[in-house]
Amino acid sequence: MGQGIMLSASQDIDFMIHGVFSYELFGQTVWITTTHVCVLIVMLVIIGFSIAAGRAAKHASDVPGTFQNIAEMVVEMLDKMIGGVMGKFSPRFRNYIGTIFIFILLSNISGLFGLRPPTADYGVTLALGIITFTLIHFNKFKHQKVKGVIAGLCDPWPIWAPINVIGDVAVPISLSLRLFANVLSGTVMLALVYGLLSKIAIVWPAALHVYFDLFSGAIQTYVFCMLTMTYITDACTTGE
Repeated sequence: MGQGIMLSASQDIDFMIHGVFSYELFGQTVWITTTHVCVLIVMLVIIGFSIAAGRAAKHASDVPGTFQNIAEMVVEMLDKMIGGVMGKFSPRFRNYIGTIFIFILLSNISGLFGLRPPTADYGVTLALGIITFTLIHFNKFKHQKVKGVIAGLCDPWPIWAPINVIGDVAVPISLSLRLFANVLSGTVMLALVYGLLSKIAIVWPAALHVYFDLFSGAIQTYVFCMLTMTYITDACTTGE
């Protein structure tokens, strides 16, 4: 009986994974899903904010307005965070770290506005992990050269090289899975609440949104960016 109730109720559970429209590409059907739409919305918000902030900076006054204060506060907060971790390397990477911080944070909290968080899709978090992985190894070869990279793989003994290679390959997987799993778990929990408890899911689920979307989303954003900065800084300084 309990299983029957769950099966009947599961028809009302919406995890917000839908195909919006499809098109043919090289004989294959490609779907545009809710994830693509939500990513586009987040990107448009970031682009709009950036354009408005740029115009505000060009017409900055000695007595800044509300929007100028907000833009300056965001920039100062990010510069302080990045500078505290990356030190002398922060000017080179603050644009990248700042961009992914804002993108991930807005993606994580988009559930507050009725969207499905793009970071609840592994295709999004894996792409972020791969970009970070590429940046790490680009700087590793740039600063340590091939000889230094090989020496690092053989540290402390050459027999450890395969394990060190596995550790390097695991970086983008661990980064992406950590972010994906934490955001997805919150999305699933809220979908179950609204699907199974729809008749009494009034007002009180707001507390769950505050935790899963806002608090947990902010924590996961900070963790992803902190690990990214640590890996990149290590790649730039190891062997010096």
